[in-house]
Amino acid sequence: MVILDANMILRYLLNDNAEMAEHAENLIENKTVEVTTEVIAEVVYVLKGVYQLERNEIVNVLISFLGNVTCQSSEILHLALETFGKVNLDFVDCVLYAYNKIDGSEIATFDKKLIKLLSE
Repeated sequence: MVILDANMILRYLLNDNAEMAEHAENLIENKTVEVTTEVIAEVVYVLKGVYQLERNEIVNVLISFLGNVTCQSSEILHLALETFGKVNLDFVDCVLYAYNKIDGSEIATFDKKLIKLLSE
């Protein structure tokens, strides 16, 4: 199994470097590849901060992408992405929210927006 890093995913999604995008596509289509929550968090950060994509665009692209790879936290990531598209929270806070809703994990935070979302 191959774990993809953020740069590999970004080249695949953005196709902004033909050679790298082709290599990433070849890996994703021909090997068993896995992504981690941490790497997806970095991808979200770069797509939003550097490439200035809208939240809904990021959500749509990544949910589609997750259908092509393996992820141990697939349910967590899907809920986190859906939440990220609906509320004005950082993606990592959306991941914490997802852990709470799916696994029942207690989240300790001082973040008022996250506290409000967790209580809904």
